[in-house]
Amino acid sequence: MHEPVLAGEVVAMLAPHRTGTYVDATVGLGGHAAAILAAGVERLVGIDRDETALAEARQRLAEYGGRVTFVHDDFRHLAAILDAHGAGPVAGILADLGVSSMQLDEADRGFSFRQAGPLDMRMDRSRGLPLAARLAEVDETTLADVIWRYGEERRSRRVARAILAARDRGALTDTAALATEVRRGVGQRGWQRIDPATRTFQALRIWVNDELGAIETFIDAAWTALGPGGRLAIIAFHSLEDRLVKQAFRARAASGAAALLTRRPVVAGPEEQARNPRSRSARLRVAEKVA
Repeated sequence: MHEPVLAGEVVAMLAPHRTGTYVDATVGLGGHAAAILAAGVERLVGIDRDETALAEARQRLAEYGGRVTFVHDDFRHLAAILDAHGAGPVAGILADLGVSSMQLDEADRGFSFRQAGPLDMRMDRSRGLPLAARLAEVDETTLADVIWRYGEERRSRRVARAILAARDRGALTDTAALATEVRRGVGQRGWQRIDPATRTFQALRIWVNDELGAIETFIDAAWTALGPGGRLAIIAFHSLEDRLVKQAFRARAASGAAALLTRRPVVAGPEEQARNPRSRSARLRVAEKVA
């Protein structure tokens, strides 16, 4: 069974109660939603742009029946989603950012550099351009900028050059081939703590899904949707995401619109990190809307 990260901390910080409507904006496999529903809330709206994950969540949360509304959409459309389902204002909203372990484990999604899969990387395979289409048209300067900006890869120009050289000779056939070119561009230097392809694959995934732009739009929409005293909880897994969340929360606190419930991000304890390695990079921040 999939284990959601920081589930106990999320429930404690959101402090759910029966009379409020709650939103899991990245419901995924339903782990966090199950914990929130188990706390007794009467209604939860679960949103995800991954249809496969949403189907899994439906099964996992079937026991809660009509208390859950499932929506296949991008969380940046939160305002329209809540309006369509008559679900505002809400008492609490959660977003667990980034790629799920299920998506990484399925080679055919194209997220993993450890397995051969299609050059896709779309969270929602019914919309947008897959990675292959983007790489077919991108120039070296743009690609290097993407890899540096979203992956903070210091050898971004060398990596971009290696990727496009492989593209031009018809060798960029799948994610395994892409990973090989990325490693060639980074340069192998003996043992390394993380795979040399990690940062570039992260950058390409963020690029394909416009993840950072989506986060900014989502936070604005979520803050508007919250009622007085409502809480917004966001789990980030890398520095770019966490920086956006921190800045957005602090700006609202500075204007008097928010109370920061986490001056520093909440992180998983040693037991959870040992049990669930994915939790090691998780950072939870929570803010409350001031009346």
